[in-house]
Amino acid sequence: MTKNNIFYHVGRYTVFVSKVFGQPEKYRMYLKQFTRELNVLGLNSVGIVFIISIFMGAVLTIQTGLNLENPFIPLYLIGYATRDSMILEFSSTIVCLILAGKVGSNIASEIGTMRVTEQIDALEIMGVNSASYLILPKVVAAMLFFPLLVVMSIFVGIWGGWLGGCVLTDVLSSDEFIVGLRYYFVPFYITYTLIKTVVFAFIITTVASYYGYYTDGGALEVGKSSTKAVVYSSVLILLFNLVLTQLLLA
Repeated sequence: MTKNNIFYHVGRYTVFVSKVFGQPEKYRMYLKQFTRELNVLGLNSVGIVFIISIFMGAVLTIQTGLNLENPFIPLYLIGYATRDSMILEFSSTIVCLILAGKVGSNIASEIGTMRVTEQIDALEIMGVNSASYLILPKVVAAMLFFPLLVVMSIFVGIWGGWLGGCVLTDVLSSDEFIVGLRYYFVPFYITYTLIKTVVFAFIITTVASYYGYYTDGGALEVGKSSTKAVVYSSVLILLFNLVLTQLLLA
């Protein structure tokens, strides 16, 4: 079976994930790696998530306001639309697509470089489960920290919507925007977006690690693995976004 066959990659990915979640040798060693990954994958992504979210919220509010020209539609629905759009889609799916590019390429490049420089082979020779040691802390750190980034994105996006629609422009007043934020809130939407984020975090870290772990060749192949990791993790995010929406909201 050739490496271009989809079933080949599905099977090898499944075996790879089972190896990642194998029994750790020393939990203290994993804790040190986990703390490092929280900083590398999580804290280092706060800035870009903040910037993206504030502009998404502002543009969303302004565009919604400019398209609601019917006098029979109350303006507070602009705030309502901004809130639900950020919670349901923008702060989870769009932000995770951005993180797939930032975090996924970083993971694939790091693991791929370790593979081509034979550092992973050295770990295997020492009897260390290299997949678990290198990748499990990344998976756990992302699955724990990405939901925090999404929650931050929701609040920052809503604040950006107020800033763009009420302060920088005169689309609607602050009172109308706040009324819209409080109008018909469904708490399950928060649960839904956090479930999606955890799934997306798992996809980003495992797919990127998979392509990095099985890199063959030299520096050129590391770049190709990084590209494949971003492309395929993005496609899977969009696919699972559709599946989870159908399962949880339909």
